Amino acid sequence: MGETLTEIAYTDAHIAAYPVEYIAGIDLYNAGEFHAAHDAWEERWMGEVGPKEKLFLQAMIQSAVAFHHLDIGRPGAARQMYLRAKEKFARLGTPVFMSLDLDDYQVQLDSALSWLLSVADPRKLPVPEINPPKIRLLSRVDEFD
Repeated sequence: MGETLTEIAYTDAHIAAYPVEYIAGIDLYNAGEFHAAHDAWEERWMGEVGPKEKLFLQAMIQSAVAFHHLDIGRPGAARQMYLRAKEKFARLGTPVFMSLDLDDYQVQLDSALSWLLSVADPRKLPVPEINPPKIRLLSRVDEFD
């Protein structure tokens, strides 16, 4: 059930309330399988979803793809995806969506990726040790479109 030895990513209530692709994406993302998380969330995103969920999923996809690009040695592409994800989260304009604390997630995202913005060309920087965000849903279950 989305568990690590120290924390639980989500509960049975989340599993019942949210699409399977969202939950699967969380598991894959937390395991560092960023491209696979992208695939899971994209499967949902490509279907018939409401406009806020679509925007949220797109931001999550882009944040996962940023880490995938770093994994394959493409910091310039990672920066583009990071900036696009940040823009989508800002447009969403809510602190919590589908039980994810977006403020906390974005703080973790910035902590991991803001170095990409420190120079004109991030390919000229050595890649620091990166700690991607860990997704842990809040206990409450939210309505979503």
